[in-house]
Amino acid sequence: MLTEAWEKLDYKLSPPIVKHLSELGFEKMTPVQAATIPLLLKNKDVAAEAVTGSGKTLAFVIPMLEMLLKRTVPLKKQECGAIIISPTRELATQTFEVLQGFLKHLPQFTSILLVGGCPVTKDVQAISKKGAHIVIATPGRLLDLMDRQLNSGLLQGVKSLELLVLDEADRLLDMGFEVALNSILVRLPRQRRTGLFSATQTKEVQALVRAGLRNPVAVAVSEKKFKNAEGNDEQSKTPASLANYYMICEPQNKFSQLIEFVKINSSEASGKFMIFFATCACVEYFGYLLSKCLSDTKIFSIHGKMKEKRHKVFDTFRSADSGILVCTDVMARGVDIPLVDWVIQYDPPSSAAAFVHRCGRTARIGRKGSAILLLLPTEENYVEFLKINQKVLLESVDAEEDVPEYLEKIRGLQKSDRAIFDKANRAFVSYIKSYGKHECHLILRLKDLNFGELATGFGLLKMPKMPELKGKTVQDFEEDPVNTNTISYRNSEKEASRKRKFEEYQETGQWPGKKKRKVQTVSWAKSKELRATKDDIKSKRKRELREQKKRKKVKVSQDDMEELAKDIALIKKFKKKKITSEDFDNQFMGSN
Repeated sequence: MLTEAWEKLDYKLSPPIVKHLSELGFEKMTPVQAATIPLLLKNKDVAAEAVTGSGKTLAFVIPMLEMLLKRTVPLKKQECGAIIISPTRELATQTFEVLQGFLKHLPQFTSILLVGGCPVTKDVQAISKKGAHIVIATPGRLLDLMDRQLNSGLLQGVKSLELLVLDEADRLLDMGFEVALNSILVRLPRQRRTGLFSATQTKEVQALVRAGLRNPVAVAVSEKKFKNAEGNDEQSKTPASLANYYMICEPQNKFSQLIEFVKINSSEASGKFMIFFATCACVEYFGYLLSKCLSDTKIFSIHGKMKEKRHKVFDTFRSADSGILVCTDVMARGVDIPLVDWVIQYDPPSSAAAFVHRCGRTARIGRKGSAILLLLPTEENYVEFLKINQKVLLESVDAEEDVPEYLEKIRGLQKSDRAIFDKANRAFVSYIKSYGKHECHLILRLKDLNFGELATGFGLLKMPKMPELKGKTVQDFEEDPVNTNTISYRNSEKEASRKRKFEEYQETGQWPGKKKRKVQTVSWAKSKELRATKDDIKSKRKRELREQKKRKKVKVSQDDMEELAKDIALIKKFKKKKITSEDFDNQFMGSN
């Protein structure tokens, strides 16, 4: 049975929806559900802002189904009654799965998931065969089916649209879908309801509200407060059930601190962790290291460059009872993974807003959860920045005093396979590059990093060559004495290719496939003099061409004037009857 909160709705929910909610065991509505469901059921446009993990999906799925159920004329096969637009495949897929639970009790409605990764012709065939009363899609695929795939019938079907939902609207705009969204909006009927759901209200989201919603009701839901420096209440952007921490780690043993933290906390609950890294290369490298250092734990890795593979990994981790998901910010928003106990941010996120979204992967829909941010000593001011900028209060946790040393083990892994050696160097270089481009560069400054200690923390054998290190003396780093040219790939084909290229490099001094760099054979001063001479020659030639054109133009003008004067004199003679008409014609035609 549904609790009193659901029963108090002005609009009585339909029995099939009530039945599924009872099956799900929802005992009470979340604040965003209590605020938005009644408004949408009263045919209001809604712009809702709520913290991540607050139950926004049910807040629009329930009223959407009720709108379709109460239609006086049921939807025909090829008519579309509702569209939900999501920024990523993962979020669209999750929403589709939530919807399928309700549609088991509502067989009269058809639905379709429109995302990339499969041939668009399959979507066209599915819509033509079964119809699509409810469409859940990413912007690109939806626009494609509306615009180019006219044989799908979707553009005609949306004329019956009851509700449009823009889920995670701020991220839709962050990912550059503004043009696609505007193109979709102009193809939809104006007599519709629109729901816009977002974790943050940016200027771009507000502009979209003005463009896509008619007299919307704004809903802002905050769950937690804390006192600011002035003693006033601040609305936190994280759920009330989330405990937020930070830990200061020395760069050379940061990875060791991570291993110890996971070991200590994995026994507290189900042992499900999400660890966020700054770059795809870091995910590849540290994901491998974690699998070797935590051999009894299932390690899953996801980043944006994985394409199709990442969806299989995501589904496997979601269904797993325990394990660690190592990922980039591609998993920071919109995804709902059951029973995540800890979110660990190994690196500060690229933006302050991303910090909140990362934390939101735990403590979802009222459940308890914890998150921790690992910072270097030079990054401690970032905690105060988050408090001011994102209204998030973090509690300090002390790092472990004695942690095992993993440097020799990590270096041993690199020596055993050149592929790991490559991963280590790519991870370090990508981390430094991303750090130099960080949004909060006034606090997280590249010049404050101790490159030597950081390289030790990455377990590097030698410092890689990179522009950021040019002219710098790297301290606090002891290179491994191994000759890295002798490290081979375990993959025999890859190793054979490397040997051929290395032999060619030894003969020519140029690595095969790399562009040859131009060698300057004259001094810098002489080169400057030659360039100046060349520029003088070009300037002189341009002046000569301009003067030549000017002289030619003047000459042509004088000839034309003389010819015109003769014609005028001839006309005057003819008017004064000094010459006959026949003489005029002969002379005039002859002059031309």
